[in-house]
Amino acid sequence: MKTHALHLRHTPRRGHTASVVPRLLHAVSSRYLGLPIGAAAALVWANTGPESYFTFALALAFPVNAIAMVFFFGLLAQELYEEMMPGGALHHRRRWPVPLIAGAGGVFGAAATFVAWTIWKTTPLLTGNWGVVAGIDIVFAYFTVRAIFHRHPAVAFLLLVAVGSNAIGFIALAPTFLFDGVRAGGSGLMMAGAIGLAAWLRRKRVRQFWPYVLVCGSLSWLALYLESFPPAMALVPIVPFMPHTRRGIGELLDDEDDASAETPRHYEHVWHYHVQVALLLFGLVNAGVMINGYGEGTDATLVASIAGRTVGILAATALALAIGLHLPAQVGWREVIVIALAASAGFTFVLFFAVALLPAGPLLAELKLGALFTVIALPLAIGAARVLRVGRFQG
Repeated sequence: MKTHALHLRHTPRRGHTASVVPRLLHAVSSRYLGLPIGAAAALVWANTGPESYFTFALALAFPVNAIAMVFFFGLLAQELYEEMMPGGALHHRRRWPVPLIAGAGGVFGAAATFVAWTIWKTTPLLTGNWGVVAGIDIVFAYFTVRAIFHRHPAVAFLLLVAVGSNAIGFIALAPTFLFDGVRAGGSGLMMAGAIGLAAWLRRKRVRQFWPYVLVCGSLSWLALYLESFPPAMALVPIVPFMPHTRRGIGELLDDEDDASAETPRHYEHVWHYHVQVALLLFGLVNAGVMINGYGEGTDATLVASIAGRTVGILAATALALAIGLHLPAQVGWREVIVIALAASAGFTFVLFFAVALLPAGPLLAELKLGALFTVIALPLAIGAARVLRVGRFQG
């Protein structure tokens, strides 16, 4: 009897432990905590065991950045495309140009601040490298805005700001690396075939997403890879041809709202948790930056990203409204301030552009450390949202 009583006393404890794990995983996923957890672990690991960390990061860099992140950018493209559909927050021609103008203003503000700072500090070797602050880390910025606003037009606004800013950065740095060794011809035909096949599937009313992802997405991935473009963007040109339905504002990504294989929303339901794992690995692989090499380049990168880009986005938004354009529904100046702060995080894009522009040495180390410090924009955005009472802090 004592043994039986002891067994009964411990049985609920095992059940309780078993139920904690799914709840914990759901809490991490629903709050988008995978990315910051991975980034924090990478930062600690890189500065305590650099040899083992960089061996690990180098081994996983390609499968994570070029393959796993395909589905993350596919989800971003789907969300942005649906917000630009009829009835979406960015559909009207007087709405969708505003975030693009804001992104261009952010680039101008960051670049002008970078140049002014380096001239003031008399570091002419850095002045011509203003392109390093042109990019927005779309992964970290999206994570922050999504955690604040969840399903809200502010998320699509941020995505278009990042698209416009990063496009300008790639164009500005094109002579350096973008078109180096491009082999036109076969890859272009392959991409045309991927898009053509996606259009044919759309015409045939194929509603399941697997043919679009596995066949069209694979062809697109290979075309981008062969031309040295980021293959993680493989689904971006394919997503517009996939079946879409306009979702209501406030509809959650992980709602159980008819996620059968015959609905357009099924793609999100299938890949949502996989993407959370990909984001954790992305942070773990890419956020390991050594905290050393502080210098004027660090200050220039940080000030240009946080102050210059934020002011540039806000000024460009004001200019867009002054010429007759409109903010999306449910997006006001309080939301724009939070978005501008979140968009100030350059991090991985600053690292990418810095490595493309500069050889290994002290200047590159300074810029890489500055790129790491730009993540301070993320808690600033969350703090601003709390003070301004927007998103999850509203009411």
